[in-house]
Amino acid sequence: MAGIAACVPERIEKNRDYTLLSPEEIEKYIETTGVEERHCAVHDGSICTSDLCQKATEGLLEKLGWEKSDVDLIIFVSQTCDYRLPATAIVLQDKMGFPKSTLAFDITLGCSGFVVGLGVIGNMISTGNFKKALLMVGNTQSEFANYHDKSMYFLLGDAGTVTALEYSETDADKIDLCYMTDGSGRRHVIVPDGGSRNRVNKKSFILEDVGDGNKRTRLDEKMDGIEVFASAITGIPRLYKQLQLEFNIENDKIDYCLIHQASKVLFEKLRKKMKFPEEKTPTNLRWFGNTSGSTLPLLMVTTLKKELESRKLEMVISAVGVGFSLGTGRITTNKIKVCDLMYL
Repeated sequence: MAGIAACVPERIEKNRDYTLLSPEEIEKYIETTGVEERHCAVHDGSICTSDLCQKATEGLLEKLGWEKSDVDLIIFVSQTCDYRLPATAIVLQDKMGFPKSTLAFDITLGCSGFVVGLGVIGNMISTGNFKKALLMVGNTQSEFANYHDKSMYFLLGDAGTVTALEYSETDADKIDLCYMTDGSGRRHVIVPDGGSRNRVNKKSFILEDVGDGNKRTRLDEKMDGIEVFASAITGIPRLYKQLQLEFNIENDKIDYCLIHQASKVLFEKLRKKMKFPEEKTPTNLRWFGNTSGSTLPLLMVTTLKKELESRKLEMVISAVGVGFSLGTGRITTNKIKVCDLMYL
């Protein structure tokens, strides 16, 4: 890993400004989720996930001193792409001026996107067929949170990130990963309409009462929090135990454990089940909310910049996302370049 950068929208949504609940009710939600504010794009097409990733990438390339002509692989991981087709990675290749010899493609994943993307791009680089690669991970999923749905509105923030990786014959960083996929959970986190299965229709725009005082349309994200919690709280510790056994990982030799920032309650439960102390599990949930697949690289930029730049780190990464798609791993970094957080 050569470097990492992140970009968020300048616009901030403060949860205490929410008008559909009393101040006392809002404080309860903040206490449960751990989220006080989120950086959110205005969803009018002016700022998309690709724009956030593009700005992060321009900054990182400058810091690394890389020429665009040297980049031969781009992977874009998101569920908020520019278009249904073509792939956003292909759009970025042209917009940013990368050579036509560059391989560029998308991976459609949510919160597990960075862990999965790192595995894909790491394996492709390890062959030596690609020398310099960019893993762009992000989402502007706050557009899926209806203002009338308090179960979602307090959680979702937007961000775009980029991780630069470079082939090395003699001094390669270690990446050990384990994954799990459980498609039976697909109905528990879903935007029901807008795809090929359920095309957009007149009913898609109707604001429906879904219970507990929440309302949303079929173009908004529906999440069954209990099912998500159950999947994460059983799946991630089990997957991490598998990782420990396969790769001989001991917690006391790990510098940091980076856990997907879904909510305060889930984060704390996973931290304890994985047996990591608070000082080894940084969080930025309070200021950014759940930023989906960009959570882990954004966490590195906002909480570990100085250490990532100054010394070798061995870290555990872990995430559970829509699908359900789960991933955990151990990665090492050695004095990489880290850009200051960028805003758009």
